[in-house]
Amino acid sequence: MNFADLGLSDELLASVTAAGYDTPTPIQAQAIPSVLMMRDLIGIAQTGTGKTAGFVLPMIDILAHGRARARMPRSLILEPTRELAAQVAENFEKYGVNHKLSMALLIGGVQMGDQIKALERGVDVLIATPGRLMDLFERGKIMLNGCNLLVIDEADRMLDMGFIPDIETICSKLPAQRQTLLFSATMPPPIKKLADKFLSNPKTIEVARPATANVNIVQHKVATSSRGKKDTLKTLLKTDNVETAIIFANRKTTVRELAKSLKQAGFNAGEIHGDMDQSSRIAELQRFKDRVINILVASDVAARGIDVKGVSHVFNYDTPWHPDDYVHRIGRTGRAGATGRAFTFVTPEDAEAIANVEKLTGMSIPVYAMDGGGVTTAAAPAPQEERAPREARTPRAPREDRPAREDRPAREERPAREPRTERAPRTEREERPAREPRTPREPRTEVADTPIQPVREPRPPRAAAKPRGKAAPEQDDAEWNGPVPGFLGFSAT
Repeated sequence: MNFADLGLSDELLASVTAAGYDTPTPIQAQAIPSVLMMRDLIGIAQTGTGKTAGFVLPMIDILAHGRARARMPRSLILEPTRELAAQVAENFEKYGVNHKLSMALLIGGVQMGDQIKALERGVDVLIATPGRLMDLFERGKIMLNGCNLLVIDEADRMLDMGFIPDIETICSKLPAQRQTLLFSATMPPPIKKLADKFLSNPKTIEVARPATANVNIVQHKVATSSRGKKDTLKTLLKTDNVETAIIFANRKTTVRELAKSLKQAGFNAGEIHGDMDQSSRIAELQRFKDRVINILVASDVAARGIDVKGVSHVFNYDTPWHPDDYVHRIGRTGRAGATGRAFTFVTPEDAEAIANVEKLTGMSIPVYAMDGGGVTTAAAPAPQEERAPREARTPRAPREDRPAREDRPAREERPAREPRTERAPRTEREERPAREPRTPREPRTEVADTPIQPVREPRPPRAAAKPRGKAAPEQDDAEWNGPVPGFLGFSAT
């Protein structure tokens, strides 16, 4: 089967041939005729299968007849990210070269004024992210009651990013009699509910089992540590015939640090993440497409929608937190029938995450191990050979002499250190509180007569000089802890 068998116009077939394509992919072969018949459609296909052309090509022929009106787009395509929206716009420019269709791109990060001017002129195709579209709609800059064709692309990604409420609002503003196309790599319950609510008797096309990875991608997981990731990555980049590669990390800070480290190591690396403004991200992606750089470090903002030919490798520098992201990440290679390789670095902390990935994809990812700076298949015997010498260490002959340790009674002889117990005389110190002889000093008149009178004689002058009154008796109370003798009062006078 070729594109001419799908019912496309001659002008469109000419642009497809000029782009270098002659045979449709399975999703294109099934979707295009149904779209041309104006049926609602649910397309379930993994990333990289050509589903974008599956709706772009028939839309061009459908929209070829008709005229756009100001602020009332004739068709609407919703995309989850700016990069994917720009990718779809490129497809319309490429395949619609022989048609006079107007198009507008509504995405964040760019000036809103130019977008409003394009809407006022009238557009046949409006490609938008939900956030920017809702913003312009609330400002009264766009009307959706003239839109007769809606495409919801990467619906499961929309769900992950929290756009489902916005999509429901947008669908409620569109005409009830319209054609709706929904494409997704997976079909979780919320997406199924969305489809049941807004699609009318749709045809369902499924060209691959949900969440399966492309069979053209050779997948590996590499056991490493958090500190050893960079060295492992640099070794693989040098030894695995890497032509072009995309490296995914979970955090934007990791993307920046890793790109800087690779540049310092002499690699032609660039970066793309959410903290970059839209123009910078587009420029960096273009450098990657033009092969000015052959390594692109990216966050998941670029996991979907980057369609770059010839990407030979994908590296998951961090095991993705969400299993679905694994399928979309590695889908950047092995596209359009080409083959690719995908490596996922797994640390001990990633055990649960990689288990979820394997559960979702229904396969056990083969393990690769680093060997002498290269990469070799890590068969199970390799770790066993390492354990064998450890088992050889088990005959620990010296430990057989442990019966000699039965001489530990010698330690029991330590009680012979009775000289320390002779410190029992210390109990005399303990008897100090028992110095009850001081307490019987209640006849203090006798005890105080001899030793204390000479000590107290100098104090009366102080009492005379400073009439502090009861200061002396208070001190006596503190020392004698008993009644004040009468002679003290006498001597004080």
